[in-house]
Amino acid sequence: MNRRMVAYTIGQIIKLGGILMIFPLIVSAVYVERHCILAFASTIIISLLFGFALTILCKPKNYVIYAKEGFVTVAFAWIILSLLGALPFYISTEVPNFFDAFFETVSGFTTTGSTILSDVESMSRGLLFWRSFTHWIGGMGVLVLMMAILPTDSGRAMHIMRAEMAGPVIGKLVPKIKDTAKILYLIYFILTVVEFLFLLIGGMPVFDSIVHALGTAGTGGFGIKADSIASYSPYLQWVIIAFMLLFSVNFNLYYLLLIKRFSTVFKSTELWTFLGMVLVASGMITYSIYPMYQNFGDSFRHAIFQVSSVMSTTGYASTDFDLWPGLAKGVLFLMMFVGGCAGSTAGGLKMSRVILLCKIVHKDIKKMLHPRSVASVRLEGKNVDNATLNSVTTYFAIYAGMILILFLILSFEPFDFTTNLTAAVTCFNNVGPGFNKIGPMASFGKYSNASKFILSIAMLFGRLEIYPMLLAFYPKTWTRKN
Repeated sequence: MNRRMVAYTIGQIIKLGGILMIFPLIVSAVYVERHCILAFASTIIISLLFGFALTILCKPKNYVIYAKEGFVTVAFAWIILSLLGALPFYISTEVPNFFDAFFETVSGFTTTGSTILSDVESMSRGLLFWRSFTHWIGGMGVLVLMMAILPTDSGRAMHIMRAEMAGPVIGKLVPKIKDTAKILYLIYFILTVVEFLFLLIGGMPVFDSIVHALGTAGTGGFGIKADSIASYSPYLQWVIIAFMLLFSVNFNLYYLLLIKRFSTVFKSTELWTFLGMVLVASGMITYSIYPMYQNFGDSFRHAIFQVSSVMSTTGYASTDFDLWPGLAKGVLFLMMFVGGCAGSTAGGLKMSRVILLCKIVHKDIKKMLHPRSVASVRLEGKNVDNATLNSVTTYFAIYAGMILILFLILSFEPFDFTTNLTAAVTCFNNVGPGFNKIGPMASFGKYSNASKFILSIAMLFGRLEIYPMLLAFYPKTWTRKN
């Protein structure tokens, strides 16, 4: 384990985190929020001092990063960045409980969107911006951002990208990993700006347009109104629907469009399966809620909005879906597990894993019927090797086990079965709201500090797809010979 390299890289991330806080500091200054200016300025100073201390004291002799160092670096960078990111909430006293501040910040960086705030509209503009900006930073990945804008000393930075980016397989778009990171962030930035302009055209105020563009891009879903998106016009809701879906698509496909490989994009199994599932789920919910709205247009808009929000794991709400019939809520609950496409900013299992799990089951059934047959699994026109198939099934087993354990821990809380179950599912899958006590118009504020901390860790496990967090706290990871 190259401990000095791990500490050095974390130091670089902390410095970057401090620099990024200049943006909410500027927002606070524009709105003359003195307590927020002090909170952000203090946190920036702490972050820079801490970051420079690590990079100076732990400057490594060997800059090589292997897979193990990549996983550990990602895990601790996200934890420390979340702790520092919670300080503005705490120092400003707008979130006086540090467990609450940590929960809110982790929910932001992991693009979960679950909140402990019961009166979000009373928050200062600087902190509201910071909440949504954490979504944007965490959406594509903090360390991927570092690789895109800072000099990268290691030629093995691919291990960091694999540890942080979502999905079962991460590949380079171009030979140099730094150029890949730049391309991904350029696409990410352009899509964010385009959404901002569409929201602005629809009459949404400038500040509202900025924070909702950031929240949609990161598929996070922190709103600035008590009713989330419900009070905005149907046009604005349709814009957000479109961009929630766009940010749920594998960003590699956008690059392929740019280099005019259209046939590859339009043959994508994952893309068409994702869009097909969105339409089927929306159709089922539209049928279920039509009696409530007595209007097909409104019923379909609310249905596809919530399906897009849940499958993209954004978490915005156009209406209180907790009041919907059982069938509609059942469909949404199932979609919480699926998530978006691999290589997107969405959370959940990822569509590619769901497809592979279905193909694995199909292959095993065929094998039972014809024991001597040789069955292979193909995805996107290519054979999937057994190592990848095994990793998918292993991941699913750990994933299901961790959600079950999380649910059992939450069962000590004095809440109903549905509340605790959906809290476990929505936090681990980085979705946001659940049902009953944690519905779209409610918050996680009533959970105990211990449960909030556990849910915060669960959000990190879900966003980083389990292994970085597991390996960071696995004792053998830190032995010299393993």
